[in-house]
Parts: sequence; C-alpha cells; structure tokens
Amino acid sequence: MDSIQKDILALISEDSRLGAKKISAMLGIDEKTVSEKIAALESSGAIVKYTAIINHDVVDDDWVEALIEVKVTPQRGHGFDRIAGEIAAHEEVKNLYLMSGAYDLAVIIRGKSLRSVSRFVSEKISTYDTVISTATHFILKKYKVEGAVMHKSGVPDRVIIQP
Repeated sequence: MDSIQKDILALISEDSRLGAKKISAMLGIDEKTVSEKIAALESSGAIVKYTAIINHDVVDDDWVEALIEVKVTPQRGHGFDRIAGEIAAHEEVKNLYLMSGAYDLAVIIRGKSLRSVSRFVSEKISTYDTVISTATHFILKKYKVEGAVMHKSGVPDRVIIQP
C-alpha cells in the first residue's frame, strides 16, 4: 500500500461521505488517480463498507444491543475461524472479534428486546458444540462510537434535582 492510499484511507475513515473530487483537492492530486486508488482499495478488501454512525438515542428506536463474551474450544485445523464464521452468519450479529484474555470471542448483537437477545444466546450461540460458556452484557448507553462522541459535552441527560 502506497502513501497516497494510506492518506485516502485516513480521510475516508474520518468521513466516508468524501468523494474523489474533494479528496483530490485535499491531497493535491488528480481526481482520476484518487478514483483509481479508491477502486483498488475496494477490490483488495482494504475498504470493506461505507457506513454512517447512527445515534439511536436521538432516533428513539427501541433496539437492544449486547456484548456477549463467548468461551469456545478451538477446532483442530480451524482454530477459532469455523465457529466464528458460523456465529457471524447470524443476522443479529453486528460485530465479532477474537479476543485475548478471559474469553475467546466478543460478539456484539442487536435485538428487538431483552428477551430476543436472551433467546438468541440460549437458542443459537450456546447450542454450538464448541461453545463452553457465555456471558451477556447489555449496552445501556454509548458515549463514543468509532471515534464519534454520541452526546454533547456538558449537557446532562438527566434532570438535576436539588434538595
């Protein structure tokens, strides 16, 4: 990967809405070169997806998110990859990471209710033969996501009650 591609990735990771024209102006290079570099980054898999960060508290939807710690037995010849692929295939799974430490996989899921998340863990995740244990942590509030602060600083979300 060359330095121009690294610069393009840095800009796109901060704002995925930037187009080739704006990036070319910011970097002082030809727009066609930027378009070609972006296409190469996409085809190589360096850029996987363009997305927006949504503040669900503002949108006021009723989705529930949870982080599930999963301990698994690695499979001979596949390690953690096979079970991770099977878990990742579920629609509810938004993020999945191999971790070091007390558990092996960190699974972030989204469900319509506490019950649907609970059902997902008990009926899907825990039924795999290689899953040893799970621990579910419900996400109560997000303060920062992908580098973006989710709430305005200095503005309390709660009503202050004084005695």
